[in-house]
Amino acid sequence: MLVPSRLFLTRGTGRHREKLISWEMALHDAGISSFNLVRVSSIFPPKCKLVTREQGLEGLVPGQVVFAVISANATPEPGRLVATSIGLATPRDSNRHGYLSEHHGFGETAAAAGSHAESVAAQMLSASLGLPPEEDAAGKGPKRSWEQRGDFAETTSIAQSAFGDRNGRWTTVVAAAVLLP
Repeated sequence: MLVPSRLFLTRGTGRHREKLISWEMALHDAGISSFNLVRVSSIFPPKCKLVTREQGLEGLVPGQVVFAVISANATPEPGRLVATSIGLATPRDSNRHGYLSEHHGFGETAAAAGSHAESVAAQMLSASLGLPPEEDAAGKGPKRSWEQRGDFAETTSIAQSAFGDRNGRWTTVVAAAVLLP
């Protein structure tokens, strides 16, 4: 059974006249360009441990197949703000699974994109716990419901934003949750 036991969050930015190379440079900045990345969906496995990027990269070798939840955004438009983020919501009971969410947008700061991704992950987890999805102006409705029931553990996110290159080169931002054995 292939169930990851560790996960790390990372982010990066790349710029180049070629979109594909801009993407590669963003992955390089995130520290994950040398792996064969396989995109997976949004489940944070039970008993999975969140580790630092440095801890997560230890022991990985170039060319290794690595599973990840990836969010990316790109623009060739000078001055256009692009953002991307991964949100994570985990229940208090580590025997239950949590959720990861991807978000990308335009005209958003990294902080706004991160907050949005956390809120979406929290709402997905809320639904899995049998709570109705709630939202308040700050997007923190589910957290309050979990705290009342004692189900809440935490939310976190990683986000990256950048303004489009002034010379019209592709600007790519990436955020990823990398799952490890």
